[in-house]
Amino acid sequence: MPKKQQPSSDPKLQARRVLMALKELYPDAECALVHDGPFQLLAATILSAQCTDVRVNLVTPRLFARFPDARSLAEADRAEVEELIRSTGFFRAKAKNLQAMAARLQQEHGGQVPRDLELLTALAGVGRKTANVVLGTAFGLATGVVVDTHVKRLAGRLGLTTRKTPEQIETDLMAVVPRSEWVEFSHRLIHHGRKLCVARKPHCSQCPLEPICPKIGVRSSQ
Repeated sequence: MPKKQQPSSDPKLQARRVLMALKELYPDAECALVHDGPFQLLAATILSAQCTDVRVNLVTPRLFARFPDARSLAEADRAEVEELIRSTGFFRAKAKNLQAMAARLQQEHGGQVPRDLELLTALAGVGRKTANVVLGTAFGLATGVVVDTHVKRLAGRLGLTTRKTPEQIETDLMAVVPRSEWVEFSHRLIHHGRKLCVARKPHCSQCPLEPICPKIGVRSSQ
């Protein structure tokens, strides 16, 4: 863990330092969404939009007990799906997307989740972030860097990007983080964002990354 280093203005060097520190802090970091197989992970990730993973993990056991695969979810009663996922927010839109996603999986992919970014993003409710989550976590395919709210916030604070949109941030991170690290790097940033580098008052004094963090955009810390 770096103790006397300073933040670097070289994005690749800064990324390497951050990567090494996060590896030591969170050696076993993994996706926080509880799932059994690619289909469940895909559905859970769709549900996680504008919702915490904790809440999604409370909802999915009942959902998957009722509808464990693409066929059963596609053929489910919409009202029942909505009721099961109501607490995740935007439940009507999410139920519609879940069933449209499941129907297309059944019709075009034999009910299986495709291992292809373009095929995944063609599904209802699936953007690049969701596709990267599924491909990286379920299949071990590094197709990109997952940029959620935590990754977006930390990438800026740590000096790994100056840009604002998820697509731009992902491009910048892919340029400075080795491809072999993309999947775990996202998981580790997300864990750190939940544990210490929180949105409003990051716990900088408790953070092992503090010596190498330029604290960009951080007004106060504790």
